[in-house]
Amino acid sequence: MAMTVHVDVVSAEESIFSGLAEFVALPGESGELGILPGHMPLMTRIKPGTVRIKLPHGEEELIFVAGGLLEVQPGLVTVLADTAIRGADLDQAKALEAKKCAEEVLATRSAEMDYARAQAELSEAIAQLSAIERLRKHGH
Repeated sequence: MAMTVHVDVVSAEESIFSGLAEFVALPGESGELGILPGHMPLMTRIKPGTVRIKLPHGEEELIFVAGGLLEVQPGLVTVLADTAIRGADLDQAKALEAKKCAEEVLATRSAEMDYARAQAELSEAIAQLSAIERLRKHGH
């Protein structure tokens, strides 16, 4: 049997995933991170993108996160996400609309506060669309 680590992915609203995994990959603040069982303790911020969880029976669970924190302890990986959405629940039309709205706000640059929020929303929408594309490639 392969070595595993317990993984919890939670958002403010709910627990998205809790179970054993052979490998976890996610978008760290400084680049893509890969976590295997026995990884050294670590705490870092994560960027909007896809958390890939390789399950013991070979399947992969994909979860979109809009940023948050990663904590790695012996035997436990915890993703505390600002927002987390199971790959199967991502809505491409909604993400495209959010991207379009954010781009329009950025084009008009009406107010500095709106500009910063629009940049964040655009980044999140692009990350969601990337996650949807990754799901399609994996046939989920």
